[in-house]
Amino acid sequence: MDKDRVEGKVKDIAGRVERQVGEWTGDKEAQVKGAAKQVEEKVQNAFGKAKDAVKKPSTNQTDVDDQAAQEEAERRRNRAVNE
Repeated sequence: MDKDRVEGKVKDIAGRVERQVGEWTGDKEAQVKGAAKQVEEKVQNAFGKAKDAVKKPSTNQTDVDDQAAQEEAERRRNRAVNE
């Protein structure tokens, strides 16, 4: 997991707490600041996910490539047997 995703989660929790305390106390400024932290978290989390996706190859594509290679090997074996 990318550090941006971890930091984003921390911001989300802090934002939720700040927003909730603002709601309980009637402090509109705290509510707004808390909501803003939660928005930051969403952006940072998306950025972290994008970085994670770039770092590691898709296992699904690897599976597709392996399947295609196996099918091609099977076709070659069948051709060799039939000739």
